Amino acid sequence: MAEGCPTSFGLLLYIPWAEPAHISNPDEPERTGLFAFAACSGCQSSPPPLCFHAPLIASCRCDRLDLAGGGSTMSKSRVYTDVNVLRPKEYWDYESLTVQWGNQDDYEVVRKVGRGKYSEVFEGINVTNNEKCIIKILKPVKKKKAMDYCHSQGIMHRDVKPHNVMIDHELRKLRLIDWGLAEFYHPGKEYNVRVASRYFKGPELLVDLQDYDYSLDMWSLGCMFAGMIFRKEPFFYGHDNHDQLVKIAKVLGTDELNVYLNKYRLELDPQLDALVGRHSRKPWSKFINADNQHLVSPEAIDFLDKLLRYDHQDRLTAREAMAHPYFLQVRAAENSRMRTQ
Repeated sequence: MAEGCPTSFGLLLYIPWAEPAHISNPDEPERTGLFAFAACSGCQSSPPPLCFHAPLIASCRCDRLDLAGGGSTMSKSRVYTDVNVLRPKEYWDYESLTVQWGNQDDYEVVRKVGRGKYSEVFEGINVTNNEKCIIKILKPVKKKKAMDYCHSQGIMHRDVKPHNVMIDHELRKLRLIDWGLAEFYHPGKEYNVRVASRYFKGPELLVDLQDYDYSLDMWSLGCMFAGMIFRKEPFFYGHDNHDQLVKIAKVLGTDELNVYLNKYRLELDPQLDALVGRHSRKPWSKFINADNQHLVSPEAIDFLDKLLRYDHQDRLTAREAMAHPYFLQVRAAENSRMRTQ
């Protein structure tokens, strides 16, 4: 593609930013600044930066509501349902956002370091102060806190997976990253089901339930947790989206899947229904062996069981997950540290 080609793609550039101390809220996670580039994928020149401050992007149960006439139905979140309804349109209508463009000459692309589904990742530098920048958005909050915070702000992450979790073991900090698939939640809105990475896709995506909500992120968390405690990564290893549902059904059972489909008035196409077949539910104890038994406890199994549910209405919310007995020692240690500070 020739230089100056009008065809472009969007890139997000992270640079550390902090609010002045006199206006920061100690009860909120640290905020960051967000820079963005728009550049032709074939151009070699540095893309022009634009700069604006973005709110921290950071579960859920839902009700299926019958609409008039008893025909179609709508799934509605039971937590943080009206967050975006109560806020001005400017908060969530990012397509109408007017941004201020900066000086292109202040930035240079150093090297490409990777790419995601909808963006490419570069290392860059601000030539005015030699400050490095990376085309990723980092949020310095712990995972379940990150999800509860983003859900409370009316935002679904929609791509929770191990590759999007960064841990600093020395400083005991965790960051949930890559918000490229994140979307604002609006009750009754139909969303694209082609989100999330295959091994962490919730059943709602695989059966084409489009009015999903924050609980999608909690399923993905459950998949991660199962992989961790059973040392089986990924836990649901499907070769494609249809096979992914088959792998889930072989663990959670097809009777429970049919109850889910009937409740939300969904039907599998005949080909997928034949692939899924008929399977009984497999107890979690079947996955415990000599290599992982030291990682498994009754509390861990209970926590996992309350996340990996077909019915998104039945899954733990992020706030409920933080309060689960599995994290009792974590909460006690955190409270102890706070008392000594």
